[in-house]
Amino acid sequence: MIFAQGLCRDVKNQPGQPARRGGNRAAIFVYAMAAIDTMAFISNGVSLVTYFSGYMNFSITKSATTVTNFMGTAFLVSLFGAFLSDTYLSRFKTCVLFGCFEVMGYAVLAVQAHFHQLRPHPCNGTPPSQMDQCQPAKGGEIAILFGGLYLVAFGTSGVKAACPSLGADQFDENDPKEAGKLSSYFNWFLFFLTIGGMLGVTFLVWISDNQGWDWSFAVCSIAVGMAILFLTLGKSLYRNNVPKGSPILRILQVFVAAFRKRNLPLPENEADLHQIPDKEPVEILKRTDQLKFLDRAAIRNQETNTSSLQGSWNLCTVTQIEETKIVVRMVPIITSTIFMNTCLAQLQTFTIQQSTTMDRNLGGFQVPGASIPVIPLLFMFVLIPIYERVFIPVARSFTGIPSGIRQLQRIGVGLVLSAVSMAVAGAVETHRKNAVVPVSVFWLGIQYAIFGMADMFTLVGLLDFFYTESSAGMKSLSTAISWCSLAFGYFMSSVVVEVVNKASGGWLADNNLNRDKLDYFYWLLAGLSVVNFGFYLVCASWYKYKEVEVRQDQEHPKAKIEMGLV
Repeated sequence: MIFAQGLCRDVKNQPGQPARRGGNRAAIFVYAMAAIDTMAFISNGVSLVTYFSGYMNFSITKSATTVTNFMGTAFLVSLFGAFLSDTYLSRFKTCVLFGCFEVMGYAVLAVQAHFHQLRPHPCNGTPPSQMDQCQPAKGGEIAILFGGLYLVAFGTSGVKAACPSLGADQFDENDPKEAGKLSSYFNWFLFFLTIGGMLGVTFLVWISDNQGWDWSFAVCSIAVGMAILFLTLGKSLYRNNVPKGSPILRILQVFVAAFRKRNLPLPENEADLHQIPDKEPVEILKRTDQLKFLDRAAIRNQETNTSSLQGSWNLCTVTQIEETKIVVRMVPIITSTIFMNTCLAQLQTFTIQQSTTMDRNLGGFQVPGASIPVIPLLFMFVLIPIYERVFIPVARSFTGIPSGIRQLQRIGVGLVLSAVSMAVAGAVETHRKNAVVPVSVFWLGIQYAIFGMADMFTLVGLLDFFYTESSAGMKSLSTAISWCSLAFGYFMSSVVVEVVNKASGGWLADNNLNRDKLDYFYWLLAGLSVVNFGFYLVCASWYKYKEVEVRQDQEHPKAKIEMGLV
């Protein structure tokens, strides 16, 4: 591995800690957990449609909707896992607990897939005289199916919420020497997600096609269980965060306190605003001029206890207010990336359907349609190390930024590539429809390769941006917000198709790609992506990066504990 040399470097010993905590040696356990969780999740995301239609007798429409709802829920519920991680549990405990739910979910699905008594009578091959027995799953069959399915969604949501932050905690973002390592961590995190995705859409898809769905679900259950055990092996190496209370509660306190003091004038001297005392060795956020109405929450008056710290509904610290401002400023950023993930959902759905009409022969081997997503993953597998080892050092020499370019610039590059990918997808679809003989399925690799690069820039940029910009007490919540972009993207995908169908008079209504106008649809998405990029530029230019003031030596053990690094 390209990064192997980094795994052997010892992390500086921290006072009061066992030797060699944190660093790449600890992060490797997180990489493995993330890769295996992604392997299981992605394999089901690309192939569950055939399970629902072939085993549960769902219609194609209901099968597709069930899959997008499942995936959207898994990403959206990560907010709940993040809340538990920041408020009550450590990130390590959150990964283990939710991973166990995921194991149980796959086990339930494996049992149902194995015993035909738990599934409806199959429709395929049923004689016309017995077609009355061919009914969609209902009653107990539905209960078992959705019970297992949403145990998986619930479990993987917690892993997705806590796992990226657990790995990032192993690098001290306040240490200039480790700033570049933190950015590199997110690149390698995506690299391992890519490896997991590649195994999912090839190895596990092959198992479900050739050995049966019971074997596929069982392998997922066993693999995730082994990943949890492997994660626990690194426990002695982790820098574990200390839960600092509910970040959502702290945000609400700021709004309530600011509303109560809405008629009070702001003091001319910002030093008169309530702040954490100098003796507290914690992360101090400097006051910004944006969203000044929230600063009223830090105004001292006769009704407030000036000795109180964070946690008051009448008086908040400047740092607590700045935490809230960060979240408010993040909302437009995440909103402007949702449409890119809507395009991703469309690309995943329609590309699989396109592949069934194309020449999938590869040296005598018939490539499964569900394995087509391996194409962008292969490009990412190659490009991520190049980006990490070539682009970042070159860009760093010009910009002086440890990560080469700013996170918001990286996200912007991804959004541009997303628009290009949609335009190319429209051109490829036009070529497919006009061809006299079926064209090679690898034409789809062009649009997928470009979108793979877009994902490489945007997803890593979002994870790095939300983790780095958030305060110590809301790292999991902020990284979970980045997954919400995917969630809303999947939920919006079916809405976009409905709206376009009604507005266009049925571009996608024939249920036949040769008669539908999928190329027009892709070009429309390309145009809307350009408009969305313009919206993103406005949001990104408005955003103000946080500034941290360190008041005491953060190498002190108490400081490490207060900042959630022990």
